[in-house]
Amino acid sequence: MLAAVAVVGLGAVLVATQEEKEKPQSQVSQVASQPESRWLTDYTKAQQEAKSSNKFLLMEFTGSDWCGPCILLQRQVFSSAEFQDYAGKNFVLLELDFPRTKTQPHEVVVQNQELAHRYGISVFPSAVILNGDGKKIGELLGYDPEGGSRGYIEELEKARKR
Repeated sequence: MLAAVAVVGLGAVLVATQEEKEKPQSQVSQVASQPESRWLTDYTKAQQEAKSSNKFLLMEFTGSDWCGPCILLQRQVFSSAEFQDYAGKNFVLLELDFPRTKTQPHEVVVQNQELAHRYGISVFPSAVILNGDGKKIGELLGYDPEGGSRGYIEELEKARKR
């Protein structure tokens, strides 16, 4: 299996200005273009939702504005109806973005860096799957564009059933 990945350091991120910090921030990411797919950006809220809904938590570490494989994964998988249907039934979705040109609130930057450190993320895209109690049950590193959404879902399903 040939996977496309981007390997980078996690130190280069943009932080929001004070004016941007004072604006109300949405807890829902714009990573998926379809309204059915709801990507959260707050780890605590996502973990609580996963536990209360008896679903798994899919944490997607991405470089949404610079990582070619991440952008491809978004276009080919996350925006597909097949993925959205599958994910809606099985996962709470959490986007942990490391953009280079987009700014983020300081607390999101800190949270994302802490989680990347905790789970040893050095490759983008990376997905970490947690159960409702927060225990890591699997991970997917990189993205194989030849597998498309079906291949990605199959890998998620293998991890989910462990």
